[in-house]
Amino acid sequence: MARRGFFAEQIEHKVARFDIVLLSLLGVLVVLGLGMLWSASWFRAEQLYGDPVRFVMRQGMWTLVGLVIMVITALFPLDILRRYLPVLVLFTTVISLILFVPGVSARYMGARRWIVLFNISFQPSELVKVTLVLYLAHIFARREGDFSQPAQSLLPPTLVVLLLAGIVLAQNDFSTSVFLVAVAMSMFFFAGVPMAHFFKLFTVVVPISLIMVFTREHRVRRIIAFLKPMHDPSGGGFQILAARRALENGGLWGVGIGQSVRKFGSLPEVQSDFLFAILAEELGLIGVFVVTALFVAFAVRGLYLAARQPDWFRSLLAAGIVSSITLQALLNIAVVVGAVPATGIPLPFFSSGGSALVITFGMCGLLLNAAGDSVEKGRQRKFYTVQRAEWEPYRV
Repeated sequence: MARRGFFAEQIEHKVARFDIVLLSLLGVLVVLGLGMLWSASWFRAEQLYGDPVRFVMRQGMWTLVGLVIMVITALFPLDILRRYLPVLVLFTTVISLILFVPGVSARYMGARRWIVLFNISFQPSELVKVTLVLYLAHIFARREGDFSQPAQSLLPPTLVVLLLAGIVLAQNDFSTSVFLVAVAMSMFFFAGVPMAHFFKLFTVVVPISLIMVFTREHRVRRIIAFLKPMHDPSGGGFQILAARRALENGGLWGVGIGQSVRKFGSLPEVQSDFLFAILAEELGLIGVFVVTALFVAFAVRGLYLAARQPDWFRSLLAAGIVSSITLQALLNIAVVVGAVPATGIPLPFFSSGGSALVITFGMCGLLLNAAGDSVEKGRQRKFYTVQRAEWEPYRV
């Protein structure tokens, strides 16, 4: 005879849990960024718009939008995102090319980088940053460290990198195009590409970059201003010298929050590219060290979580996002302290700008998403399902 019955099967359901250290670092950077933007920008906002809180209020609004985007990207299934990644790459390419359509884009300081619709501007190159990281994480995850056939494993991603960077370069945004290549190279490194292939890439990329620099007059002038700012103190060297004076005025402890004098017209773009100079003047060397340490801690924690992730895609995605945000921060700081020529790269979480801020929040959400499963599994809820079962007939 057959015995029929029911048995209970125990199922473990993983509860998503985000890294508290990473969230805390992001919270401190966001709050500190809004505070410093308010201190650095109120005079310029008063001059331009007659409203001293114009920049910080807009930044606060975009921060709320960014937080919503961060929550969405943190919870969005990465498998679905990978499935529709070709659509995202195509969309990013098309929207970047729309900049060249007359009447759609806005030209600022000789560059055509913003799409303006309904009085809202968006910079497609910011979207390129996250799309490039997603694409490279996906394509390298499929190889799983196997680069024995460079024509199949390295040539396609290299061509995509050059395509996206070339489109940004055509927008007269040399700094961002170089930045994209640098982020891509970091992901090539994280993916385990042999160093011999790096040397081959450098033999191609470096000469092309030098040609791009020395074939445009304004880029040559920027190099000269970096090397000899006193050669043109009221022109090309003005920003470098003004930032240097702000750093010198800050000293060790700074002049105090809100007490900067360089923001009163003597330092341009204090709300964006050179906000860190005002931070250095008001908070001093101690403040510079603290902010730099926060970004370094963010990088260390992010890479630690990426290294713990057993899934190739999640690991490379987390590493690429950390690389992108950290390199951008260190590049902006390097410009202010006079270590590299002016680039126009904003400081994440600090510089005014809706496109950059929202995309940065979106990338942080993806980072939390990718690194979430690498955190200690900890709390797990146990659910039970009742399934019908049959035993084979048995004999008495």
